[in-house]
Amino acid sequence: MSIVWAIIIGFLAGLVAKWITPGDNKPSGFILTTVLGIVGSVLAGWLGQQIGWYNAGDGAGFLASIVGAVIILLIWGQLARRA
Repeated sequence: MSIVWAIIIGFLAGLVAKWITPGDNKPSGFILTTVLGIVGSVLAGWLGQQIGWYNAGDGAGFLASIVGAVIILLIWGQLARRA
């Protein structure tokens, strides 16, 4: 059941991140939006552990997942602009 919740939260975090990030070169579709949110959550969890906000094994919260997804979208936009 935790995988289903990760997919649902990842999709919602990806939607919010796509909504608040400026630019047109964004991945589209359900699967890419979900992957964006999940990878954003993983990035936020890793960064939080490096900074000391999370312990090993702690997951990032919903807001941190959105921030991670926004970071990924900003990097995506920079890479798409160069290509």
